[in-house]
Amino acid sequence: MIENIDLSLVNWSRAQFALTAIYHWLFVPLTLGLSFIIAMMETIYYKTGSETWKRITKFWMKLFGINFAIGVATGIILEFEFGTNWSAYSWFVGDIFGTPLAIEGIMAFFLESTFIAVMFFGWNRVSKRFHLISTWLVAIGANLSALWILVANAWMQNPVGMTFNPETARNEMNSFLEVLFNPVAADKFLHTITSGFVLASVFVSGISGWFLLRKREIYLATRSMLIAGIFGFLSAVLLAITGDMSARSVARYQPAKFASFEALYEGRSRAPLVALGILKKGSREEGRKNIPEFVFSIEIPNLLSIMTGGNKDAYVPGISDMIDGNSRAGILSFAEKKERGQKAREALLEYKKAREAGDEAKASEIAAKFNDKDFRENYFRYFGYAYINNPEEIIPDIRISFYSFHLMVILGFFFILLFALSLWFLFRNRIQQQRWFLWILLLSIPLPYLAGELGWVLAEMGRQPWIIQDLMPVSVGVTNLKSVHVQTTFWLFAVLFTVLLVAEISIMVKQVKNGPEKVETKL
Repeated sequence: MIENIDLSLVNWSRAQFALTAIYHWLFVPLTLGLSFIIAMMETIYYKTGSETWKRITKFWMKLFGINFAIGVATGIILEFEFGTNWSAYSWFVGDIFGTPLAIEGIMAFFLESTFIAVMFFGWNRVSKRFHLISTWLVAIGANLSALWILVANAWMQNPVGMTFNPETARNEMNSFLEVLFNPVAADKFLHTITSGFVLASVFVSGISGWFLLRKREIYLATRSMLIAGIFGFLSAVLLAITGDMSARSVARYQPAKFASFEALYEGRSRAPLVALGILKKGSREEGRKNIPEFVFSIEIPNLLSIMTGGNKDAYVPGISDMIDGNSRAGILSFAEKKERGQKAREALLEYKKAREAGDEAKASEIAAKFNDKDFRENYFRYFGYAYINNPEEIIPDIRISFYSFHLMVILGFFFILLFALSLWFLFRNRIQQQRWFLWILLLSIPLPYLAGELGWVLAEMGRQPWIIQDLMPVSVGVTNLKSVHVQTTFWLFAVLFTVLLVAEISIMVKQVKNGPEKVETKL
């Protein structure tokens, strides 16, 4: 690593951002999915004119509003942390990373803010059609917010559409469309929003199950469960498909992360997919990290090669390939990448010296290198390796990646089964008699939250040590602060976010127990 790095500062900065992101993601996915479920319910009200459906819509809308307000608070803090804790990162790529964040704030956030007021306070004040349009625009705006955030995150995983300016030592965007249509962004967006749809569907189904267990609000519960079941089943199937698409993108653009998913140490053709497995602490080989070894595993022959390469003979790179390289697979070794990254860094240092010495001719000659396609693709793309000395640092934590990935996949298939059973019992008018299943629905509410958090742990821990893949290690991106300052704010945020979470759960539980608004009866 580079000299004078305060690892305590790096670790506490990472911990603070992780804390904020984890809490934030406890609120966001419910907003993404519940907004569409509410819009569908209001559409039924608009078509039928039934006051019962208006009552159902307003009940779920109340829970949506509680969640939305707290989610906004954590999201604002998250964006500010890029400037407070990661200023070196923000300087290096702010021209690119800041663009989708600005669009998210200007377009999607204001779209939500404008129409959410109509959605909550416009009943009987605007026309039914305008109110319905406002509800749909809130749902669309919430998911557009996710789009721009995920475009920014995907760029960190696969940096595209930019050139490096040695004058400012900043990356500058040269193709907004390339950033927007980054293959990683497309897969990440679809997979993330469908996970939110699944979470909201489980949330609605679980609360509806509680009403049925208490023999309350039978019509509201069964109709809500029907909408959530259909929406959830379709979303869960789509979630599995987009998950497969996302895994293929990872295999292509972040092979070290993909190898850690499957704890694949030695690359191979006809690679099996590990469906289930338990890792044991491996032995050390020439000072390397623990090599993954299984206590037991259930493997599906050839499937990993088929999934990534389209045929059973496709070669799947392993962890050792990331360190030692593999000429047949076209993979450079760590030593080769480090050498190329050092040449790019040396060119930048030479440019600065030439400018300081007033040698404009030499400075222009060096600057032209950074605009040369061959130099960018073969040298600058490995710029971050110049700051890493130990090849083991480029391998993410295998155990965290492996277990996060497999538990997430298991939960994904569980949700498909859950919604299928829910619809089966509903269509056969037997849902109220299946108390065991209603309890499963209720107790399953935390599971999609867990799956979503595991997905983000996998995405972010899996790309370590990079804050920008191959361009900047996490240790280089931090702000030059005293570690104690970050520790102080970490604990302040931990207390604040926990209070917000407890407050939301308490208010939610109270509102669910109170149920929907009572229908006034005229004598």
